[in-house]
Amino acid sequence: MPTLTIRNIAPEVHQALREQAAAHGRSMEAEVRALLSDHTGAALPKEDGAAFYDRLRARFSGVESDLDLPERRQPRDAPDFGPAG
Repeated sequence: MPTLTIRNIAPEVHQALREQAAAHGRSMEAEVRALLSDHTGAALPKEDGAAFYDRLRARFSGVESDLDLPERRQPRDAPDFGPAG
């Protein structure tokens, strides 16, 4: 995919992009890609579930999957915030 570099962005524009990206739960780069796609009418390629699964499997293929999980215990009693007495 081609790469685009944009220089000399005003600090207030940069901050607005950062806040907008955070509000949408994505990186600034992903936010700018979405904005450019929306404003040009070009659709971003969608990744189907199988492709996403394959990409995750490839990324974490060398990671051990056996976890030592602690034994489950009974939860503590909920605190009583009633009047002292």
